[in-house]
Amino acid sequence: MPLNKQRPKNKNAALFVGVSIASGFGGSAMSLTATVWVLALGGSSELASLAGLCVYLPTLFGPLLGAVVDRVPRRRLLVWTSLVLALGLFSLLLVRGRGDLWLLYAVMLAYGVNYVLNDAAESALLPSAVSPDQLGRLNGWRVSAQESMKIIAPLAGAGLFAWQGGGAVAMICAAALVVSAVLYALIRADEPPRSRTTRAKLTKLPNAVKRTVMVAATAVAMSGFVTAAQLEVVTVQLGRPASFVGVLASLQGAGAIVGGLLAGRGLDRLSEVRFGVLGGALFTAGLVLRGLPWLPGVVAGALLAGIGLPWTVVAAMTAVQRHTPDELLGRISATATTLTFAPLAAAIPAGAGLVAVAGTGPALVIASILLLYALRSARPFVSAPGMERGVDAVPQPVRVGSGEGAGRVPQDQT
Repeated sequence: MPLNKQRPKNKNAALFVGVSIASGFGGSAMSLTATVWVLALGGSSELASLAGLCVYLPTLFGPLLGAVVDRVPRRRLLVWTSLVLALGLFSLLLVRGRGDLWLLYAVMLAYGVNYVLNDAAESALLPSAVSPDQLGRLNGWRVSAQESMKIIAPLAGAGLFAWQGGGAVAMICAAALVVSAVLYALIRADEPPRSRTTRAKLTKLPNAVKRTVMVAATAVAMSGFVTAAQLEVVTVQLGRPASFVGVLASLQGAGAIVGGLLAGRGLDRLSEVRFGVLGGALFTAGLVLRGLPWLPGVVAGALLAGIGLPWTVVAAMTAVQRHTPDELLGRISATATTLTFAPLAAAIPAGAGLVAVAGTGPALVIASILLLYALRSARPFVSAPGMERGVDAVPQPVRVGSGEGAGRVPQDQT
């Protein structure tokens, strides 16, 4: 690619990473603050948990919201959704008592809608904003940035809440959204014109992409399914205090940051489905190690799981971006996100119930079997035509709306 064309692409990549930092900080800080704020106003734990439910609920409607993304200019949508949500955060300055809790719930629901719309719009805009060979690296960097903010932002938000109250946190989060809107506005991308989507096009998504998404969805669901079992191993079998789980969570978060930084290099050498299978294998090994009553194994398992889980998600994200026709990218990206993260809501209580009835063993065995099944199902597609990524391969641009070449291979977070 000529240098004068490469520079805008590199600038766009930096802008997307900046958005991940700003929006990741604001979203993580506000999510924790909303829960603490409800409790501080005299709400119960059940009422506090509703704030998290409000953020999660719009994920279930991902395909419908993704269809909206495919019908409007994506960059403009990203700018305006960020600004509207920033304006909505000012309503939290009116929160004074329990009677105002509905404002917190409304804002967190708006955050959830914003997450789904912006995630789909970003995924759909990326292929036209950066070169195809940058997609994997950029998705990895975005995951690392988001995971870093998940460590930093809750501490900052809790400290600011204790010092100045929830209104101050809301204003900082609003400022973060304004920063995101400015960064979105600076992105330069030639968005192809919207075209009519036919049912035939919706059925042509390669099986390799579907299997890559299935591996990510299984890994994410099983990460929640074994939560109670791994807590039981730490507190009962190892005799460690419950606070030690926080140490393991930090180790897994550190692994996720490293995994995101390494993801692009892996996707330069492997197809998306092969890289997703590799991430799933690492996560499965980490899950098994964390189920052993052996402290070094539990520690190593947290690190391996932290690296492997983001690899599965980054691989699925990249596969969708590289192999989906542009006019479908919004709804397919949102649908992939729903399939990947929605089962988590059922997996966590299901795993906890199984541990309460049968102990840790069955939960860990079931999770391992399901993960191995997903990995085995994806193996026949690791060398799918058009998805092989050699070290010296030069990706070709995605050709959109051209019939024979539409959606051809030439994109990569937790």
